[in-house]
Amino acid sequence: MAAPVGEDSWLAYLDETVRNASDLEKRVHAVEIHKRAVSEEPGSLRLWLAYCNYFWSLWGASQSPDTGWSEEERMMGHELFSFGAALDLWQQGYEAIKNRISDSHLLWDRWISLEMELLSKTRTPDGVKRITHLYRNRLVTPHLTWDDTAQAFSSFLSEYSRSEWEDSMKDVTASAQEAKRLIASRDPFELKLRQAARAGDIESQKAHMIEYLDWEMRQSKRNNDSPEIGMDLCRGLYARALTGLFATDDTIWHEYVVYLSYSYQDPHAAANLLDVLRRAVHHCPWSGQLWNRYILCAEEAKLAFPEIESIKHAATSQDQLYKDGMESMLEMYVAWCGFLKRTAMDAAAGDEAVDVADVGLPAALEDVAVVGKRLYSKDFQGDPKFRLERIYIQYLTEKKGAIDEARAQWNKLASTPIHADSHDFWLRYYMWEMLIFSSRPNSIKSPTPPPGAGSLRVPSLATAVLARAVARTNIDWPEKVLEVYVQHCNDYEPPASVRRATDRVHKTAKEITRRREREAKEKEAAYAAYYAQRPDQPDVDAQSAGESKRKREVFQQDAEVAPESASKRRKNEAEAAQPAPEPQSALEEQAAAKRNRENTTIIVENLPVDVTQSKIRQYFKDYGHINNLTALVRDEKTQSSTALIEFRTPEEAQSALLRDGKYFGQSQLKVGSGHNLTVYVTNYPPAADDSFIRNLFKDCGEILSIRWPSLKVNTHRRFCYVSFRDQAGAAAATSKDGKLLEGRYRLVAKYSDPGNKKSREGALAEGREVHITNLDRNTPDSELRDIFAKYGTVTRVNIPQTLGGKNRGFAFVDFESKAQAEKAVSELNNTKFRNQILKVELSRESKIKPSAKTSYPDRSSASPAPPSKADAEGDEAMGDAMGHKKPTEAEIAARTIALMGLPDTVNDARVHALVEPLGTIVRLVLRPTHGGAKIEFADAATAGKAGLELDGKEFEGCKLRIGSLEELRHAKPERKGAPSHRGQQRPKEAAESGPAKRIMPPPPVRRPGPQRGGGPKRGLGFVGARRPPEGDKDAEAGGAPNGKTAPKSNSDFKAMFLNSGEKKEGKNGV
Repeated sequence: MAAPVGEDSWLAYLDETVRNASDLEKRVHAVEIHKRAVSEEPGSLRLWLAYCNYFWSLWGASQSPDTGWSEEERMMGHELFSFGAALDLWQQGYEAIKNRISDSHLLWDRWISLEMELLSKTRTPDGVKRITHLYRNRLVTPHLTWDDTAQAFSSFLSEYSRSEWEDSMKDVTASAQEAKRLIASRDPFELKLRQAARAGDIESQKAHMIEYLDWEMRQSKRNNDSPEIGMDLCRGLYARALTGLFATDDTIWHEYVVYLSYSYQDPHAAANLLDVLRRAVHHCPWSGQLWNRYILCAEEAKLAFPEIESIKHAATSQDQLYKDGMESMLEMYVAWCGFLKRTAMDAAAGDEAVDVADVGLPAALEDVAVVGKRLYSKDFQGDPKFRLERIYIQYLTEKKGAIDEARAQWNKLASTPIHADSHDFWLRYYMWEMLIFSSRPNSIKSPTPPPGAGSLRVPSLATAVLARAVARTNIDWPEKVLEVYVQHCNDYEPPASVRRATDRVHKTAKEITRRREREAKEKEAAYAAYYAQRPDQPDVDAQSAGESKRKREVFQQDAEVAPESASKRRKNEAEAAQPAPEPQSALEEQAAAKRNRENTTIIVENLPVDVTQSKIRQYFKDYGHINNLTALVRDEKTQSSTALIEFRTPEEAQSALLRDGKYFGQSQLKVGSGHNLTVYVTNYPPAADDSFIRNLFKDCGEILSIRWPSLKVNTHRRFCYVSFRDQAGAAAATSKDGKLLEGRYRLVAKYSDPGNKKSREGALAEGREVHITNLDRNTPDSELRDIFAKYGTVTRVNIPQTLGGKNRGFAFVDFESKAQAEKAVSELNNTKFRNQILKVELSRESKIKPSAKTSYPDRSSASPAPPSKADAEGDEAMGDAMGHKKPTEAEIAARTIALMGLPDTVNDARVHALVEPLGTIVRLVLRPTHGGAKIEFADAATAGKAGLELDGKEFEGCKLRIGSLEELRHAKPERKGAPSHRGQQRPKEAAESGPAKRIMPPPPVRRPGPQRGGGPKRGLGFVGARRPPEGDKDAEAGGAPNGKTAPKSNSDFKAMFLNSGEKKEGKNGV
């Protein structure tokens, strides 16, 4: 199995190992596992306690005949688990964690109690001296329980050495003054951490710990009477952070490595760092910074080449390095390529080192290019800083003397816009050419001397580089390039060349000036257009500053408080309407209005069995723009493929029919219209998936594809498009329209035709629903009905209630007609009712429903216990009155998991069907925008078991994973590739539909010169990863006050599950 990572993972693994240690051999193996655990986490107090306690229990068991050990096992146990070895182990553990000033007393107290127990039996002078020595060392070591330790030492002296009590206490008090001063200066930080821990505020704990670490590092740098103690305390604090809150935080690991690097003054500093770096990359395998440091320190420590190569292989053996883009991968390769270059260029290097560099450097460049193409496809242009290429060029130039080959690398870089539009690239290229020029003997003249140069030695190649840079119209800092160009020509070129260069610079400078002026005008026009729209906005904002926010809350609360009415409204709308797929943005909405798949799709049969999407697109590109390949199905029996191709317009699709009967390679194609092949299906059971739909229409004909809508914008969308091979199959499918499914769902199955789209029905869609806000919280339904009945026939009144029985300050009233609703709005808006000014308006339907929340009120509460007796609404908390206590935020966090890796086409019902068999669900929040769901279970043990079951599980063609709520907030949904329901996707297609793009290569940037008006500055380098916009962070179950929880791993869930099992066994008396 893979080695556990982190303190909690190791503890869970150790518990399982000890539980299964039924004989002596397994017990010895368990001891080895404990030893391995403390070597991986040497600063972990809990692991050392587990190790020492387990070894002590083995010593005790080997001494007693009543433990169930055989005589032979006890005899061997006497040797393996001796008393001396047990005490030595306690001392090793104490030495490892003694600088953890907040909790080191936990191990010390246990250890000294065992020592005292032994002394009480022997009462030897040597024993008294030993314990006195231990106490003296402990009292000069800073720890928060210093007073308790001093009191215990006083009691010890009173009992065992009364005559020396006064002198010993005076001596200890004097020598411990520095320790007490160090404790007092750190006590405020420790107090903040304890308060945050008691409140269960993880984010506050992290913030205080970061502040504490920063202060501790500054303290350790200052000259004081005990600099070594300051460094020890700093390392002890980092041990607490890196085995707890920041176990997987690569930033804190890197800070620790840097701190140790400049703290070590001896020549073996690099060797001392290796173990820390090994543990750092084990905890954070995605960090290129840490891998870079690891390889660099291994090189400095003069490890053998195979050992350093194994580090590089460990870094690239997983996909962790480029999960957030390519920067981490590049940082690792910078260290690796730098190592290869320095090894080969060393004066004592042999042919083998040169051969390794000859192979390794190009291989690194190729690997980066392959990964870049896989992540970004054609948009990948390479590293903007061209770090690996610079290393390779230096190697070719200085070691190999391959000037032409190095120049070819420069020209290859110059062919990509990301480098060609960078002034920094051209100046580096120019400096390289000048270096080559200056390194040549004076007797060698330029290969292409310009006319009129005479005997003057001219660096024409360097001049040509600058000329190419000047010719770039989109370069980011043209003024700098022009300055260098003129200066170079003045220094090295003959008069005629200087004149031509000056003319060229003059013309180019004028063009740049015009361009700057044009950009400034465009910016001013953009600002003017922006501010021209501002006068319209105050009127809207003046109505109510918080109106839009309250409106969002209204719909969310209405959906949760009155699920019956809301679900009925959605059901009526779904049954009566046939919606086309809703666009995900305003720009897409306009395009969707013109999109007509029914008339822009063709079906192509008898394609080669190994055909790829790119080949199909290339074959039909002459007939128009291809929007999508909605199906590509292979048939192994006939050794052919069938595709559905959607064009932009019906005319383009009609022209593509000319390919009917033509040949694709050796295959004669059959091309027909896609009209009446696709069926729009809705009102099926919410948990229906691909297999359900296929089984439903299995007797109709062959299904080519099933297209599900994205739920990113609206999680309530429940429809799909089913495409058949022939019109007979689609016709048979439409005959199932109206079929009753599961006794409650009336199926809708119609031909897909946007022209037949029906208008939505219901009070909301018809404009008959009125939304009332600022309502008195004691208003009954009957009184509100009487008031609005004066303006028309009221068909429904809905006043959402709190758990305390009061209304939420808003209501919905449905009228018989739209005119009646509009009359009520005009008459009652801004009128006084019960000392409140009512806000009355027509309800507006919102298609934006980015998340789906499902709560189960008959199960454990999904809301945390309020901090005071009254909640945010002013209502009294009802937890105690109802006979049970509401769970705290920490308890909710412990039983909540974040499920990620879900496609954005999966609804909450399908997630519920997936998770429900694993345990009782209290609350489920689906977030398609982030490709995941937040699931709260009835207890932590169920959450742990479910996490273990779900992590790594294949679902809908995607691999699920369990993470923290913070990771879910920054996650992106999984997108499955083009549909292919029979046979496997071709390798090339798999590459084309590879991982989602995370960080796009940065666009060309421009360094601004003097210009009018303000504006943001632009810079060079990688653009940071684009993250999805975060919505309002509501206080949902499982979150800390600011929405973040500590990450959970598989072993976390396993530990919770196993620990819960132990508690249950204890209760049952097993």
